[in-house]
Amino acid sequence: MTTATSAPVAPVYTVSQERRIVTAIPGPRSQELHERRRAVVSEGVSSVLPVYIAKANGAVLVDVDGNQFLDFGAGIGVTTVGHTEAHVVEAAAEQLQDVIHTLFTITPYEEYVRVAELLAEHTPGDWAKKTVLVNSGAEAVENGVKIARKYTGRRAVAVLDHAYHGRTNLTMAMNYKAMPYATGFGPLAGDVYHAPSSYPYHDGLSGADAAARTTSWLEKVVGASDLACLVVEPIQGEGGFMVPAEGYLPALQEWCTANGVVLIADEIQSGMARSGHYYASEVFGLEPDLVLTAKGIAGGLPLAAVTGRAEIMDSSQPGGLGGTFGGNPVACAAAVAVFESIEANDLLSQASRIGDTLKDGLAELAADYDIIGDIRGHGAMIAIELVKSGTAQTTKEPFAAAVTHIAEYAAQQGVLFLTAGTYGNVLRFLPSLAVTDELIADGLSVLRDALATLERP
Repeated sequence: MTTATSAPVAPVYTVSQERRIVTAIPGPRSQELHERRRAVVSEGVSSVLPVYIAKANGAVLVDVDGNQFLDFGAGIGVTTVGHTEAHVVEAAAEQLQDVIHTLFTITPYEEYVRVAELLAEHTPGDWAKKTVLVNSGAEAVENGVKIARKYTGRRAVAVLDHAYHGRTNLTMAMNYKAMPYATGFGPLAGDVYHAPSSYPYHDGLSGADAAARTTSWLEKVVGASDLACLVVEPIQGEGGFMVPAEGYLPALQEWCTANGVVLIADEIQSGMARSGHYYASEVFGLEPDLVLTAKGIAGGLPLAAVTGRAEIMDSSQPGGLGGTFGGNPVACAAAVAVFESIEANDLLSQASRIGDTLKDGLAELAADYDIIGDIRGHGAMIAIELVKSGTAQTTKEPFAAAVTHIAEYAAQQGVLFLTAGTYGNVLRFLPSLAVTDELIADGLSVLRDALATLERP
């Protein structure tokens, strides 16, 4: 078991923290690998950029052709502490020498217990908490819903418009957007209801008014007495980094508590220091009954968790929760190291620094390009919504083609941006907390060049 370091440790990088393009993108070796891939990998597993990565460190990816990419995606928020962060690598390597697998439900081990202790300490809410560890975000969502149904004895599940929760059968039904996640994969799970959410840029509602709309819809369409849980992303991820209006989430929590509904915060993308807090719920004063953690928890190893009020978590019968690989010792050792690195290197402050730097730079771009209709997010989770020129103050018509152009242009220059949004018109910035202000400035310079080359409709 690793032990916490007492002072910030200056990172030592094994890859120079800079972008460098030395071949066409994709390069010849990536093209060769892509042909091999097409023969044996399902077309359903698509890739944003067909360059094949040989090494990653800090905030930089290196492909098999020697090209270096500035990574503003972090594996969709997974490598939050940085690619191959030294403390995480050391902890995982040490654990590999001791125990790789026994299955916690047969013969347990300390690493699982320690992760559960850390989650109890760092998730919102000052009450007794317990945890179950699983493998992925979607599995955490499934288990959270299962636990809520068991605790309440109720059937229905509510989610919010523009939500994304996964690709399993239940989570496909919970997603707002069917294509590509659910199209053709039915029948989908039933008793899942989609309530209107808070989207200030488009609906203009206060938090109180948006919450009243949501809860009124739930009462009329579902009925509070049949509702087991309401699952919310404090900052919606795939939906476009939507930040709800002030007061929206606490009002939902108040309604859930009054009606015996379990409030579940899906913090799979927004948790683990990403927002400048351990969990984005803290930004909004939200204290959920259950919190779902995944992505950034183990520095790139597969691990996820459901953490919540002890009485809710204990409602399951023995043997009702768990799985063969859930809480694997190596992934757990890495997760302990992630928590330690967050503390030792003051990564909460680093997330806030990154958010401030991004927002300042994006505001400068918005002053020159009116297609940047909205800049939103917290910490190292920032997005811009692009709309067609002249519509930012009126119809706010989505400009998805601009996002596609920017992402493709930037990739050719060695910068990896992620797209998002229900209408495909959101560009998101989800870098690791290792990214420097200099690298951010470099990435934004490429964004400016991409905007300058954009053809306007």
